[in-house]
Amino acid sequence: MTERHHPMHLRDLVQRDHSMPPVVLVPGIDGTALLFYRQIPTLASRFDVVAFPLPAVDPHVMTMESLADDLATLVDEISDCGAILCGESFGGALAMTTALRHPAAVRGLVIVNSFPRIAQRIKLRVAPRLLKLMPWGAMPFVRRYTSAHLHSPHALPEDLHEFRERSKQIDRDAYIRRLEILQEFDIRDELHDIDVPTLFLAGDLDRLLPSVHWARYMHQRVGPSRLHVLEGYGHVCLINHDLDLIDFIGPWWEDVG
Repeated sequence: MTERHHPMHLRDLVQRDHSMPPVVLVPGIDGTALLFYRQIPTLASRFDVVAFPLPAVDPHVMTMESLADDLATLVDEISDCGAILCGESFGGALAMTTALRHPAAVRGLVIVNSFPRIAQRIKLRVAPRLLKLMPWGAMPFVRRYTSAHLHSPHALPEDLHEFRERSKQIDRDAYIRRLEILQEFDIRDELHDIDVPTLFLAGDLDRLLPSVHWARYMHQRVGPSRLHVLEGYGHVCLINHDLDLIDFIGPWWEDVG
């Protein structure tokens, strides 16, 4: 691993046991990987866990392809035989792009509340412009009042607080650039080229994206795949006290790994 991939929070983001299958956690559009804090300890009971904070590079040169190249480089650094990529939302799109662009780096995919394309193109074009005009310091207040849109109804107050605190680490320019990247992102016609074991997880109360719709769509087109609907969960579900990825990834990987 290099400092480029783990600049600030190495202690929180890495829990290694080299004798176990490697899992790389790929964050959503926040890019920090800090929101995996509940999942890392339990996943580490069965896997060699590394998180991939999205590189803080010049936003003008950042593309989905360049991020996939960086992710493949990290996999090469931690494993000689590829890794399972577990991506949430934007991270799922990036994980699938990496599987298409660097198939040798990917042993399996776990895709959580993600998509092969964002349908609301107008919103995607407007959002970066609004964020450039809005003081970044106002974002914590925005997140507080959009919690119902993002989170599961039964998310604990302490986890919502932790979400807001960790979200303060989001880099403004990189966040806006990732929104811009999604304006042109579309891998629908390439899904059939993904040929690694894939597990799709989708919250049925996701109010940000039609995650169940997209999970079913991708499941039908990715050959070696399975689908599990997360009943009662919203978009930002991995901070929930009662959701453990290991309960889904562990049995799935025992069957297909």
